[in-house]
Amino acid sequence: MDTHRFDAAVVIGRFQPVHNGHLALLQRALTLAPRCVVVLGSAGQARTPKNPFTADERAAMVRLAMPETDRARLDIVPLRDCYDAERWQRQVQRAVARLSGTGIGTGRIALVGHFKDASSEYLRAFDGWTLVEADPVAGVDGTALRDALFAGAPERLAGHAPVSTLQFLQAWSASPHLAPLQQEWRHLRAYRQAWAAAPYPPVFVTVDAVVGCAGHVLLIRRAHAPGRGLYAVPGGFIEARETTWQSALRELEEETHLALPVEQLKQALRGQAVFDHPDRSQRGRTITHAFHFELGPRALPEVRADDDAQSVEWVPLASLCALEDRFHDDHFHMLDHFFGLTRDDDDEAAA
Repeated sequence: MDTHRFDAAVVIGRFQPVHNGHLALLQRALTLAPRCVVVLGSAGQARTPKNPFTADERAAMVRLAMPETDRARLDIVPLRDCYDAERWQRQVQRAVARLSGTGIGTGRIALVGHFKDASSEYLRAFDGWTLVEADPVAGVDGTALRDALFAGAPERLAGHAPVSTLQFLQAWSASPHLAPLQQEWRHLRAYRQAWAAAPYPPVFVTVDAVVGCAGHVLLIRRAHAPGRGLYAVPGGFIEARETTWQSALRELEEETHLALPVEQLKQALRGQAVFDHPDRSQRGRTITHAFHFELGPRALPEVRADDDAQSVEWVPLASLCALEDRFHDDHFHMLDHFFGLTRDDDDEAAA
């Protein structure tokens, strides 16, 4: 038996929810090393049909799924998604080095996983770690389990998840979180069904306007699903005869009534970026063009909500990190890109 050939074994996943496939990976990891570092992805996100459970809830599910004697051998670390693959890789390596007591690139680390689809390519990204491929558990899929949960069909969960997970989900279903997520789940299913007959999977193009002023950023609260009530950058879908620039200005005016001349916005433009990660939106493949405007140290312009906005407000930049789990899609990451809200340990060491 190949017990403890490594200093630590690593399992990376979203665990939304914990199922028998995850359990098999964790059990395999604990045969290889005295400790298993469990990396919980998608931490700090708002509750959505894709990510219904918080990092704390998922950590609890992981521990409950394991025998009591093995729970003390688990180190669980939540990590936010990062659409910069190299930056995310560094964050994982630092977390594992810290929890395993090894230096980056010096420990004997096993990475336990299996190749499900293109989303599993991260398993090849960690030079110096030993990839231990595990056989997938047949018939177990996190998306199908979440669909069963939101469809109100708990019987479809039986046999696919540990008893502790089923008990957790039963209790969680009595919470106020289930009903709004079910509503959003139905909305997204209907949205995708409307495009089901297309000869090719549709690719949507959107725009966003990131407007800074006097240490604040202009945000809306979404009025409709998906993401109803969540913070977002003003924006929307591009229209057929618009450029991305024209579309961004139109959406900004429609959603916030920010009354500034076009020439002034041209002078305030500080940059733009394309956000095109395949998983950035639950509506489907959505590529957005974001424009960053900086109005400088002036009085905050008057704004008023309209169109798709439930409300609009100038939010202090210093408050954004505390609001991370209240943002729609990847809009917190968009703000992080332009304003540098989060800092890696490398950045702190260099400061």
